Amino acid sequence: MTDSLEKALDYVYRDKSLLSAALTHRSHSAQHNERLEFLGDSILNAVIARELYAKFPDAPEGDLSRLRANLVRQDSLHSLALSLSLGGYIRLGEGELKSGGASRPSILADALEAVFGAIWLDGGFEVASTVICRLYGAMLGGLSLERPNKDAKTRLQEYLQARRLPLPKYLLISTDGEAHAQVFNMACEIERLHVRSEGRGGSRRAAEQMAAEKALEMLNFNTDER
Repeated sequence: MTDSLEKALDYVYRDKSLLSAALTHRSHSAQHNERLEFLGDSILNAVIARELYAKFPDAPEGDLSRLRANLVRQDSLHSLALSLSLGGYIRLGEGELKSGGASRPSILADALEAVFGAIWLDGGFEVASTVICRLYGAMLGGLSLERPNKDAKTRLQEYLQARRLPLPKYLLISTDGEAHAQVFNMACEIERLHVRSEGRGGSRRAAEQMAAEKALEMLNFNTDER
């Protein structure tokens, strides 16, 4: 059941019980993922801190802390969890399942941190770091101290405008889940460049942002580029 998740992570667990625990919500059983989430949160913060330290060698502590907080917040984790279709693997209690828990941002974000913690226990820090950096590649690549607050849609728009290209089109592909816990699937199309990317999110805006982020990655976008 979890083979496709391991493929998406590009990591195969030696101890499958760790992955099983990471995907078990407290509503399902007493052996749940909160301890692994605690570990994963620490590992994630350490990995992102190291990447930012290397990427911005002259940045002060305050700027690095602000960038890290933006990367490890629930919205960012939720976006990555959706890209992995993580909700389909989480084991939930009946009540939580019926109430749309598999799409709830907090549950998905916590489960992803637990997955990171389980990888650290299973393969070590550097292996966990490799997985995290691969998942965060587009977000890390899009960071800039000069323009830290601009989101992916804005950066993509500026990239295209600077080249006098038409703006991207955002199209709704589908919606999944119950009305109170919908997940939106959006496409970002740049016809002139033959680029099409897709994103998922708990709102149309979040899904568009993910699609824009992926489009930037496809364009090998550099946020320092003017």
